[in-house]
Amino acid sequence: MKVVVLSGGVGGARFLLGVREHFAGTDADITAIVNVGDDMWLTGVRIAPDLDSIMYALAGVNDTERGWGRAGETERVSAELRAYGVGWPWFTLGDLDLGTHLTRTHYLREGLGLAEATRRITARWPLGVRLLPSTDQEVETHVHTADGVMHFQEWWTRHRAALPALEFEYRGVVDARPAPGVVEAIGAADVILVAPSNPVVSIGPILAIPGIRAALTAAAAPVVGVSPIIAGAVVRGMADACLTAIGVDTSADAVALHYGSRTNGGLLDAWLVDETDSAGIPTLSAAGIRAAAVPLWMTDPATTAAMVSAALELGAQPGS
Repeated sequence: MKVVVLSGGVGGARFLLGVREHFAGTDADITAIVNVGDDMWLTGVRIAPDLDSIMYALAGVNDTERGWGRAGETERVSAELRAYGVGWPWFTLGDLDLGTHLTRTHYLREGLGLAEATRRITARWPLGVRLLPSTDQEVETHVHTADGVMHFQEWWTRHRAALPALEFEYRGVVDARPAPGVVEAIGAADVILVAPSNPVVSIGPILAIPGIRAALTAAAAPVVGVSPIIAGAVVRGMADACLTAIGVDTSADAVALHYGSRTNGGLLDAWLVDETDSAGIPTLSAAGIRAAAVPLWMTDPATTAAMVSAALELGAQPGS
């Protein structure tokens, strides 16, 4: 079975752990198409937070307490950078993490694309999932606020999304194209899952890459999304600030309607919501999105695997 997952952030990493757990012991081919909108150049190295968070989680070397970065980190290099007045003092790069960034930068400087650099970097560990950046081009999310325009990482990490966002700009997206293997993976998929990642700054930049949405629309496989909203609240992070900025309510059914029904030119065939949000299912059905309600808290890979199983069952129902 060929499975494609649109993914980004910590929520996407946890979901992919469940996808891998569900298919453990099978010959399933799992591909994650990962957001690059968080990427940036900092202190001379190319940083790819979502690719790295997912890689570290699948490799079992992530810091589960912080939710990001490597376990057992030290920060001596970051301390030196601050002493020299270089970089962002509020954006700490761990020493082990810097090893990844330096390796990526080395490959990029050699002329490799991000997809090939990612393939070489992830070969270090048996992840059980192929990671594909959504594009080889530099597409970075910038946030327009009343105080000016800033990189998403500054808005998110330094300001904690407290500055009201007026607009999200995927800078460079007009000239971007899907990374090698992305369109092919979508076309060959038996099922396409949309992880419970931030709809605006994790999934949004993926869908904005010219050619990806068209590939999803044309795909023979069902597209099944999992809600990142439970009982009217975000599971993690500050996705509510992002949704408010684009005029979308923080609710499971509102996010599904934001994605839209594939029968009406949108993204989804089906949508999985938490049991606390089952009241919105009739609204989704009326909009052409088949929905079901199951527990969605990703407390561990086994629990998440049960959620993945429910999503696959929903996608396999007639009408997909």
